Amino acid sequence: MASSSSLSFLFTTSPSSSSHSLSLKRTPLFALKRTPLLRIDAKAATRRENRVARHERIRKKVEGSPERPRLCVFRSNKHMYVQVIDDSKMHTLAAASTMQKPLRDEIDFSSGPTIEVAKKIGEAIAKACLEKGITKVAFDRGGFPYHGRVEALADAAREHGLEF
Repeated sequence: MASSSSLSFLFTTSPSSSSHSLSLKRTPLFALKRTPLLRIDAKAATRRENRVARHERIRKKVEGSPERPRLCVFRSNKHMYVQVIDDSKMHTLAAASTMQKPLRDEIDFSSGPTIEVAKKIGEAIAKACLEKGITKVAFDRGGFPYHGRVEALADAAREHGLEF
């Protein structure tokens, strides 16, 4: 059983030098490019992807040094984490979170960290930094809006002796 392949052709006319004769030019249809007139692609970025993109833009500007380390904030639906990082050595100098035993026992929350919990974490990170002799930090909000829990944490850290 032999298979037969068929090709379709488009015949177009092209004017030649004389006005009386026209030559036919054969072009296979698969060789013609079909371009749509208008193509709209939906931007399907998730909230997490948008936050990570914002964090990358922030990290281009904010860098931790030994004199002024970076105070980095991460919040999830259940917990909140803060680290003080020296980016030149890639070393974490101090950290505080709702996962730590002293804070977890002191704070009673079941549905996730609230503004009051964020204030306690800000206080804890400020105390940890002052114990290690760190007074100045560069604040990195981690792509999160400076509002609510992130703002409360920053204000509490400022009130307890950290300079931003």
